[in-house]
Amino acid sequence: MKVLVAGASGLIGRAAIRAFVASGDCDVVGVSRRVPDDLPDSATLVSIDLMDREACAEVFGAMTDVTHLVYAALYEVPGRLLEGWLEREQMERNDAMLRNLFEPLAGAAGGLEHVSVLQGLKAYGPHAGILPGPIPYVERAPRVEHDNFYWLQEDYLRGRQEAGDGFALTIWRPHVVFGADTGNNMNPMAALGAYAALLREQGKPLHYPWGEPTLFQAVDVGLIGRALVWAASSPAARDETFNIANGDVFTIREVWPAIAEAMGMEAGEERPQMLTEALPAQAERWAELVERHELRAPRDLDAFLGQSAIYCDGLFGAPYPQPLLMSTIKLRQAGFADCVDTELMFRRLLEQMTADRLLPPAPARV
Repeated sequence: MKVLVAGASGLIGRAAIRAFVASGDCDVVGVSRRVPDDLPDSATLVSIDLMDREACAEVFGAMTDVTHLVYAALYEVPGRLLEGWLEREQMERNDAMLRNLFEPLAGAAGGLEHVSVLQGLKAYGPHAGILPGPIPYVERAPRVEHDNFYWLQEDYLRGRQEAGDGFALTIWRPHVVFGADTGNNMNPMAALGAYAALLREQGKPLHYPWGEPTLFQAVDVGLIGRALVWAASSPAARDETFNIANGDVFTIREVWPAIAEAMGMEAGEERPQMLTEALPAQAERWAELVERHELRAPRDLDAFLGQSAIYCDGLFGAPYPQPLLMSTIKLRQAGFADCVDTELMFRRLLEQMTADRLLPPAPARV
């Protein structure tokens, strides 16, 4: 097995590379514009812009022995995370990126067996105002027709299958993804960690910034990595679509005390504000914090956050008209029954970010 992971610098791409390397029975190649420096040495990393069609033809046209593709690359309009999901330019760019990779790869890799491609809850349309929807969302429901690059990518890949390409396709729809990483656009942990660390540096408790919470599901990015490894060789994953989540539900308010404790803080009072307003004002304090604690994290707060503050406010800043829940029964019945306790996930990821010197250590308790 030789696995190509597109989007190696992203949250899910990194997790996929680590999971396939850990499986011990495959060669792994990761591609992204920005080559990460914290992935296993045994993985081969290639820097390439998926919008550069000529470069893609040269690089992927030479990959004759790839057997599996995990496509986790994603383009989002800078500064317009929420609005960009509905913009045609973003949809067409994501469609072009997949085609630029897949066309030469499929021509070169005659033994391509399996493709995993990432979608998400937006396949069901809540971001486009298609509410109320079913509770929970299920994969067998008819496609919710709305403008979405998911459909452009899916229809292209299914068309390649119909044209005679012999690969199997697995489509993944994770709920809100969490990981111990920074600089990503849709990873709430960076914004939550920075918000907590900055309050703690000022001797303040962890005040709750949002209003009434919505009931969500989380998915630990490590769980997605393990699922991708499972799907690569499982007949039950061939040509299927799977929702994926930890297995429980949460509201951000209910896990707030656990987040505070993991950061060595007390949970504070309710102080409504948006992180997109509160955090930029702390940019200088963040840079000082990074220097004082000799962190590996970027001094530039924007580089640390990506668009995660926008994402957090979009998720938690205002209640949705209904709980946003998806069924994961189909995935379990297919044979992947792994699960994660969401409260413990928050604790573990914050502890990992601290151990990795992305967040400052908590002061010793006396």
